[in-house]
Amino acid sequence: MIREQTKTHTRPFVVFAIMMVLFIALLIANISIGSVSVPPEDIFRAIGERGGESTNLSIIWEIRMPRLIAGVVLGGALALAGFLLQTFFNNPLADPYVLGIASGAKLAVSLVMVFALSSARVASSAALISTAFLGAMLAMGFVLLLARKVRRMALLIVAGIMIGYICSAITDFVITFADDANIVNLHNWSRGSFSGIVWGDVAAMTTVVSAAAVFVFLLAKPISAYQLGEAYAQNMGLNIMGFRVTLILLSSLLAACVTAFAGPVSFVGIAVPHLVKTFLKTSRPILVIPACFLGGAIFCIGCDLIARTLFAPTELGISAVTAVFGAPVVLWMMVRRDKKH
Repeated sequence: MIREQTKTHTRPFVVFAIMMVLFIALLIANISIGSVSVPPEDIFRAIGERGGESTNLSIIWEIRMPRLIAGVVLGGALALAGFLLQTFFNNPLADPYVLGIASGAKLAVSLVMVFALSSARVASSAALISTAFLGAMLAMGFVLLLARKVRRMALLIVAGIMIGYICSAITDFVITFADDANIVNLHNWSRGSFSGIVWGDVAAMTTVVSAAAVFVFLLAKPISAYQLGEAYAQNMGLNIMGFRVTLILLSSLLAACVTAFAGPVSFVGIAVPHLVKTFLKTSRPILVIPACFLGGAIFCIGCDLIARTLFAPTELGISAVTAVFGAPVVLWMMVRRDKKH
């Protein structure tokens, strides 16, 4: 009995320690590996020479570092968005990509980008995030309307996938009629990619995601009460309607931020929260929330490293790689749930 309690208390520390080691290793690998290799011992030397001029310095600070931070921030945002939606729908298969929310954000952003590019303008980060948030909220609105009519979660997920297909089809239609010079940029973005991120984008996404992540962490106690049932949460003084609206707004904002800067990134929102809960052996939000953010960051920067180096100089879309690793996790989840029922 004492041994089991000791394992329960020490397990989170072990899991977080392993995740931190893996996170640091991937940080170094992402900065070091590429078309121009930067030995690990030269990384700190190049960072220390920030005021000077060198090839390694330019590669690290202007290309790899913004992309790396984007992978960390947006990967964590996706995992948190998935966790919030799974809490809202009380189903581990819910996430922005599956429910069509990311596709709604993608459609809205593509319309703005086509208009901006055709008018020789540059859409600001605030405009992209706001537009993506609007598209995500519209898609979420359709999902919630369907949730009132459809009681079975499986049918709701299918409906969400159909919404995603419709939004993606309209997006492809819009891209088809874009100027030839702009199609390449739009096509790369529509496949999901962390490339082309600049420091201004990093500042914008970090501000939005950090604020949302802090808010999510502060909701750990209400989420814990909500997981025990609506009746229990109400008895604890939780405003259920306000809490649900908060979950929707935060998950949509996080998904919108990812889509605005990196395009659609699949399966992270489903796979990471499930893996985190499996490794931690607990669903306590106070542990799961930070672990989800760290896990999402690890998952995305690991997949991004593969996407840009596996067939270099050709770069894969990040969604293609996340799907390869995330889809088997989803299939495993579905098989386990089917056996339980």
